[in-house]
Amino acid sequence: MRIAETVTFGGSGLERAAHLRGDDERMALLRAEKSSTALVFWRGKPLLNMWKDRFQGVAQLPLNHPVILENLGARDTLIFLGIEDDGHAVFAADISTWEPDSYDAEALGLFLDPTEQRHPDLPDTQRFAELRRVMTFLNPRDAELAASAKAVIGWHASHGFCARCGQASDIVQSGWQRTCPSCKTHHFPRTDPVVIMLVTRGNSVLMGRSPGWPDGMYSLLAGFIEPGETLEAAVRREVEEETGVKVGDVSYLASQPWPFPASLMFGCHGDAISEEITIDPEEIEEAMWVTRSDMMLAFSGGHPKIKPARKGAIARFLLEHWLADRLE
Repeated sequence: MRIAETVTFGGSGLERAAHLRGDDERMALLRAEKSSTALVFWRGKPLLNMWKDRFQGVAQLPLNHPVILENLGARDTLIFLGIEDDGHAVFAADISTWEPDSYDAEALGLFLDPTEQRHPDLPDTQRFAELRRVMTFLNPRDAELAASAKAVIGWHASHGFCARCGQASDIVQSGWQRTCPSCKTHHFPRTDPVVIMLVTRGNSVLMGRSPGWPDGMYSLLAGFIEPGETLEAAVRREVEEETGVKVGDVSYLASQPWPFPASLMFGCHGDAISEEITIDPEEIEEAMWVTRSDMMLAFSGGHPKIKPARKGAIARFLLEHWLADRLE
């Protein structure tokens, strides 16, 4: 697809400057630069600018801001994200040790956390909000920075110990690697490959829903790619496992980084060579063929059963372009 990279989190051409990550001297200079800034995260939620109760993009604070200095700990835990177009360095800072006076702990685990938090040292126009909820308000650069930062911060939170010997590992390479001081094993940020399939047969597309999803929420089928498996094989296996539908030709369409927590979604088109659906109740709750006209009705909000696919997700991106006959 010629427009594949316009998907949310699809990339903005950020200069990641990976060659600088291991240069400790240069990193120290960049951290000392007055122009250097950081995206700030609290328990997976980025700090955002707001205006008249509307999100206006990701906030970037100077590295010497009290919110960072008082809650980050060691400055070496700043994650280097890259160099902005104007030449200043951008980092990510995780201040999850900060405890607000009050917050809804249960909301943090919701599919779409509606709560916002404000740090007392920040203006009311800067608040922490769940990225899945605000992703469609972000421009491509903010989206790329936020997705990268959230995924790497999440990886550090769950991979603090060496998977080989169990020793606590050290953060190196400006946040892009962990090294075990005992057995010297190197560990790198994890990205899980996932296929998400626009499976069509004639004028219909295959849709499904998982148990526990909000009422009316249906999406394209998706599943993790197994070791030793191609994209094409994963598409055919996942679709048949979940619905019993067999898929013939498979083609790649677009990809999307999905930092919830750390996946790379490979959007593929599959031509179904069978139609009968037999779901695996362990995998999905329901699956059905949806005609093009019914999908257009769903996107307009007028379908009695199906709600529009969630904005920002690659499923909606693929469905929109299927409806517009723009898959090539």
